[in-house]
Amino acid sequence: MKSFYPKKGDIRETWYETDAKDQILGRLATKVASLLRGKEKVTFTSAVNPMVKVVITNADKLKVTGSKLHDKKYYRHSGHLGNLKTITLEKLLLKKPTEAISRAVAGMLPKNRLGRALMKNLYVYSDGEHPHGGGQPKNIKL
Repeated sequence: MKSFYPKKGDIRETWYETDAKDQILGRLATKVASLLRGKEKVTFTSAVNPMVKVVITNADKLKVTGSKLHDKKYYRHSGHLGNLKTITLEKLLLKKPTEAISRAVAGMLPKNRLGRALMKNLYVYSDGEHPHGGGQPKNIKL
């Protein structure tokens, strides 16, 4: 029996939509990362982009547990001496609420060109509206 390896024409684009209101950041990110990888599909192959698009709305109404709002820090560095920038999760949610979900999901995807391609299939919005109605996303509860 031959193994099945999906080709470009075998993959159909599927859309999912979820509401992040009162969802916990890490639990939401793990479910979304699993959807983006295509692990719920029967034709899952680790090296293939399954063309799953995920739309997340109400990112500003996200919840976290414990004292992560004050303790969790995100770092970035320009490469120049003394240029390490830090921001807490609380300030990040106020400044860019969509960035917290994007960073959490990106941390759970592969660190290669497949992971970068999968991140292009994630759409995060801070309010309840999104322009992706044409894709007819399936509303899922995570």
